Amino acid sequence: MEKKVLKLLISGSVDDGKSTLLGRLLYETKSVFQDQLNSAKEESKKYGTQGSNTDLALLVDGLQDEREQGITIDVAYRYFQTKYKKYIIADTPGHKQYTRNMATGASNSELALIIIDATKGITEQTRLHAFIISLFRLEKIIILINKMDLISFNKKKYEKIKKEFINYLGVINFDQYEFIPISALTGDNVVKKSKKIKWYKGKSLLNSLDTTILKKKELSNFRMPVQWVNRNSSFRGYSGIITSGFLSKGDKVNISPSNKVTKIKKIFLSGKNSRTAQENQSITVQLNDQIDVVRGDCVSSFVNPIKSYDSINAKIFWIDKSILVLKKKYKIQFTASNTDAEIIFISYKYNLKNFTKVNTKTLNENEIGFCKISLSKKIPLEKFSSNKKMGTFILIDKITNSTVGTGIIDDLNESNKNIFWQVTKINKEIRAKTNLQKPCLLWFTGLSASGKSTIANLVEKKLFELNKKTYLLDGDNLRHGLNKDLTFTDIDRKENIRRVTEVSKLMMDAGLIVLTSFISPFRSDRFLARKSVNSEEFIEIFVDAPLAVCEKRDPKGLYKKARSGELKNFTGVSSQYEKPNNPDLILKSAKFTPKQLADKVFTHLQKKKII
Repeated sequence: MEKKVLKLLISGSVDDGKSTLLGRLLYETKSVFQDQLNSAKEESKKYGTQGSNTDLALLVDGLQDEREQGITIDVAYRYFQTKYKKYIIADTPGHKQYTRNMATGASNSELALIIIDATKGITEQTRLHAFIISLFRLEKIIILINKMDLISFNKKKYEKIKKEFINYLGVINFDQYEFIPISALTGDNVVKKSKKIKWYKGKSLLNSLDTTILKKKELSNFRMPVQWVNRNSSFRGYSGIITSGFLSKGDKVNISPSNKVTKIKKIFLSGKNSRTAQENQSITVQLNDQIDVVRGDCVSSFVNPIKSYDSINAKIFWIDKSILVLKKKYKIQFTASNTDAEIIFISYKYNLKNFTKVNTKTLNENEIGFCKISLSKKIPLEKFSSNKKMGTFILIDKITNSTVGTGIIDDLNESNKNIFWQVTKINKEIRAKTNLQKPCLLWFTGLSASGKSTIANLVEKKLFELNKKTYLLDGDNLRHGLNKDLTFTDIDRKENIRRVTEVSKLMMDAGLIVLTSFISPFRSDRFLARKSVNSEEFIEIFVDAPLAVCEKRDPKGLYKKARSGELKNFTGVSSQYEKPNNPDLILKSAKFTPKQLADKVFTHLQKKKII
């Protein structure tokens, strides 16, 4: 009977003993050649830290830089086996700057080993690694509290670390775990139960691994992304790795994104004809019909074919020193296909100290955020929860060609490209002519209590007296209805202004002069509002009042609440206001009366021949 293969990830903070543990496993399972062991013995004299003993970490730290520094830099895949199982183990770096490599290892593993140095306890990196493991939905974590020999196998210290880490696992919603006290250096509890830790009643690490039974995978739908079109004058086949499911000769399949249907004529496995193939096997297939199939297409089951999408919601792990830039074009690489992508917005990022969700406009190196991404074309994709291989991607900077981020797909969306603007016979021009006015958008912006609403009210009153057709959209009023679901976080403020802009456009289409009174703190949002209408129709009016003056006025008592901490994300106090660079009008509300400033707006409208 063929042994089962278990894919492991080994992680933890730097110097916690990962390489020593892996070296111990390789040594004890006789998975190293004698010449490797001899080399490790010789190099222990030069690089080792274990006195006269062989430094087993040298069996796995292959890079010269790693050996000299005593750290793991690269992700290395090691192999060993026992009487019961075969193991593929990803040895990942502990240093913060190599966290990206740890994420790579997690994406290809089923079970994780996290090592904690008993003398140091839980570190920030330990927590980060556990969090990344939870994001990649590994089935189980075995937490190894290492270097127990250095604390004299003290049960109280072990239990203290264990309790603290269990609390943390509850924070990240991970409930499949096991704790084992070990000493990788001396071998205690690694392969066999240690007689020095009699108070520990559980299994040794290797015994636990050998007896771990992972959940049986449900029968999944067949998926094979095409990685290579194999053709010559007499042969045309399509090669790739089966990411999920089972395939038989004669099966009816779907080709995405074209959605053409055909049957499997032949299957080639290791260069030979085969009647069947299954997950993780590399195959070449021939089809019954002459269908145009290219690299990046996906062959999938006819009953449940894979769908194609051009918009995804994903968790992104940003790994570059440069920051993530919204709306910048990146290259996105999936299993076998790539296209251009834009990060449309970031819903939140994780605070890596307590892993709460934090509003943000960007991501920095080693930060994780939840983002909406627009793709330039439809790609056959699946959620990470359904298909790990089809649900992961990397982001590449198009200028430097360096990998800047990696991610997993949470949700899949199709953009509404089949929706068109319905042209009506009665349009904006006709309505404007009937109203004897030019539709426009007067955008009042400024701090709270700067006088925006007061001045906008006076301007609308003067326009109304001239029989002009107007409507005033006020920030507070809209938050009672249309925008009552929005908070005052940066993300929700952006959505607030986006909705206001769309409503304003509809009212302008009705031929109205629209006045808006919103703090609208971000230049980018005001810029998008201007770009959404004709440039001559948008008038940005900056109601400029010093913060001290606004606080002194404070008619609603909001500044007082903000200063006391009762009101969060308040512009000017705990949230930023970006003054306009080139507004059409600047109204100094600390120097002039609201009526004088309203007259100034009125004069500007006359000069522009709006009225």
